[in-house]
This record gives sequence, C-alpha cells and structure tokens, in this order.
Amino acid sequence: QVQLVESGGGLVQAGGSLRLSCAASGRTFSSYAMGWFRQAPGKEREFVAAVTWSGGTTYYADSVKGRFTISRDNAKNTVYLQMNSLKPEDTAVYYCAARRGSWREYDIDYWGKGTLVTVSS
Repeated sequence: QVQLVESGGGLVQAGGSLRLSCAASGRTFSSYAMGWFRQAPGKEREFVAAVTWSGGTTYYADSVKGRFTISRDNAKNTVYLQMNSLKPEDTAVYYCAARRGSWREYDIDYWGKGTLVTVSS
C-alpha cells in the first residue's frame, strides 16, 4: 500500500510559478513510476506529466511542455512538479499518481487526494 499526499497548491497570478510536492509512504517508492494529473471544474481528469522510477525519462502533456518540469527524489520519497509561466487555464485540482513498474497513463495503482491550484488573470 502506498499513500500519496500532495502539497504546494495555492493562488498565483498568471505568469507566476508554483512547485507541487507529493510525498509517498512506504519503502518501495523507487519501484513506482510517478505522475501528475489535473482536473479543472466541469472537465475530465487529464494527464500532465510523469517520470520513470529512476527519473531518467519524463513525459509531458503538450499543453505544459516547456513550462512544467517533473522530478523526483527517491531518497525523500517525493515527486515534484515545478510549474512556471502559469496560465488561467492551468487552474485545476492536481493529483499525484503512482504506478508500480513502467509508466502507463491508464493503469494507475494509487492516487493522492489532490491539491488545488488557482491561477488568476
């Protein structure tokens, strides 16, 4: 069992930055590929970014490429999402996700409860 707890959300002006963190419980964190999803009001949850267990490969949605960076620190059991040049359309609840082994967007093992990011114009 893996528990995921997100933090770092909040209110920011357009063009600003935020860094989200996701702390994972358990001693097998390095066995999991980690990702971030988001869900805006009235919309379906969508993929944002992911990183392999080693941190060697990352994946991004087209909408955030060049603005967001995902990283992980296996010694701290934590994955991060650095968000720069934020836009009002980035407003959403951001969820941390874990999948044992390789990353597969549609086959997530564990979810966090989410953290709200609001970008004002």
